[in-house]
Amino acid sequence: MGDPKTPSKKYSTPRNPWKSDDLSQELFLVGSYGLRNKRELWKSKTELSRVRKQARALLAAPSDVRAREEAKLLKSLIRIGVVSETATADDILGLSIENFLERRLQTVVWKKGLARTPYQARQMVTHGHITIGDRRITIPGYIVRTGEDLELKLRAGSTMVVTPPQPAEGQPAEAAPAA
Repeated sequence: MGDPKTPSKKYSTPRNPWKSDDLSQELFLVGSYGLRNKRELWKSKTELSRVRKQARALLAAPSDVRAREEAKLLKSLIRIGVVSETATADDILGLSIENFLERRLQTVVWKKGLARTPYQARQMVTHGHITIGDRRITIPGYIVRTGEDLELKLRAGSTMVVTPPQPAEGQPAEAAPAA
């Protein structure tokens, strides 16, 4: 059972952590999604591995068990917005790590345009400037469910101002459309 004070690990580390291909891919994902460290990436990879393992087990299960359990698994993945409504167990095997990273609150805030960079989005979330409905969420790794992304907004009274990026020196500013 384990000690109740010590939580179990939510991730597993790579088997060979020093392969240059894996290192470069991990570094690219950490940079493009604004993750704090590779541990956050490993948590998402472990979740993907768990879901794919369930899907493989379902494909080998008897048809009555498969139908019942496949519906449960698909319902949970549809609820968090990783797969579409018409997905099957075969579609689950085609998921990638990006599908899970796209549903993190930090990434949704950035993609929605509330922040200029994923790192600014992370800061906005941790400082409490983002709400979903009437709840203030301060966890960048929070998985945004389907429908919650419509309720996502800057907190009322927040002093955080997001300005569009300015053109660098030497680059012409975009011309305003003629009226």
